[in-house]
Amino acid sequence: MNKVFDATSMTDLDEGVLDRGAFVSEEIYRQELQTVFTRAWLFVGHESQIPNPGDFFSSRMGEESVILVRDKASVIHVFLNSCRHRGMKVCRYDQGNTSLFTCPYHAWTYATDGKVRGIPQYKELYDGVLDREKWSLIEVPKMVNYKGTIWASWDENAPDFETYLGEAKLHLDQALDCRDGRPGGSEVIGVHKWVFPSNWKFAAENFLGDSYHNPSHRSVDLIGIGPSARQGIKGRRDNELEMAKHVWIGFAAGHGVHSAVQAMGAEYVSQFANDPEIEAYFRHCHEERNQRLGDDARLLPFTGTIFPNTSYHGRQPRNLCVWHPHSPTETEGWRFFFVDADAPTKVKDFLRRFYMRYSGPAGMTEQDDMENWLYATKASTGTIARRYAFNYQLARDQAHLDPEVNGLTVRGRVNTKMTEHMARGYYRRWKAYLDCADWDELLGRNDPRFAATKKGSPQ
Repeated sequence: MNKVFDATSMTDLDEGVLDRGAFVSEEIYRQELQTVFTRAWLFVGHESQIPNPGDFFSSRMGEESVILVRDKASVIHVFLNSCRHRGMKVCRYDQGNTSLFTCPYHAWTYATDGKVRGIPQYKELYDGVLDREKWSLIEVPKMVNYKGTIWASWDENAPDFETYLGEAKLHLDQALDCRDGRPGGSEVIGVHKWVFPSNWKFAAENFLGDSYHNPSHRSVDLIGIGPSARQGIKGRRDNELEMAKHVWIGFAAGHGVHSAVQAMGAEYVSQFANDPEIEAYFRHCHEERNQRLGDDARLLPFTGTIFPNTSYHGRQPRNLCVWHPHSPTETEGWRFFFVDADAPTKVKDFLRRFYMRYSGPAGMTEQDDMENWLYATKASTGTIARRYAFNYQLARDQAHLDPEVNGLTVRGRVNTKMTEHMARGYYRRWKAYLDCADWDELLGRNDPRFAATKKGSPQ
């Protein structure tokens, strides 16, 4: 009888190997639901999706259905979408406006602040027994509105959201801030939702900064689907980062990003060549951003993942992606597409068309990625394949702590060439959650790789 390997028998992240069972084990998946998705900060939605009292958006936290809602006093809440009587969903619409949520099973009714407002035959059946104040909708205990984005955690002891982000905040900000450098100011113009047969971590890992997979996109790079989308300008996006120095950064809490640092005095790179009016708008935004941010304007976001399952494209296309787990081998992807709320209508329409041809289930680039993720998941289920670990040794031991790149200090463990150190760090934190570690460990405060050392020293 051949040896049957347990779920983590071939995992050594210092060496750079990870057991394939991490992506297909039902036991590990159940641990993730219990330890990762009940403690980490998770993206729920955006305030622009619920602008008015009574507006709601049905979202997810792990496998749990939740309701993002603005009550009649304009206070934002996140509730578990489950009646307190027998658990039926009290909201079965994706979004809308309401004054009450009524369970279709036994008609218990709740206001938009979560309080019970109606119980059929209350006086005859419950009077003197049921304390209505104790049977409100279950509210997520920790929630934050961060630059219009709503994040929540089930863990009452979770650190505040900005502490959780750490230095990754600087990179996420640039996906959320206005193109001219004003803080916040984004709005959601659409959400793509689709289900694909892959483990959720493959998608999250991809956005940590896996540039090594670029051969997968060779066919789409031969044509022009970028904003200019015309003959002679090939690739997935207009290459505004071509002259910048790319950096791959891992953070103590498990987040990872791929960003770029422009050289001092770098000039604006034309990006929207097929429409002079739109090109002029973005050139103006670039100039305003430089004036507002100064030297910091040289840091440009590309992709990233905020642990555990929220990824982003920072500029082209600009969105947040959430990878909702359905099972060890099935994921539901949601992409929230952003524009500046005060951008001209022509700019918003132009970007909407670009976003659709790039991303989502029908997007030319996303199709390549999904094919990779589903085959990687399928390959992890094989009886023979499960005996062999995955390799995560790319550029191992080559990252530096807080180096200077093009004269700008870049915080975190940084490499200036393609690397997998962000993935190794991500899975170290993932394992700490599975091991029920305390928050010091989950935030990487005890990780020697992020200890204060001589700037630029290898880690």
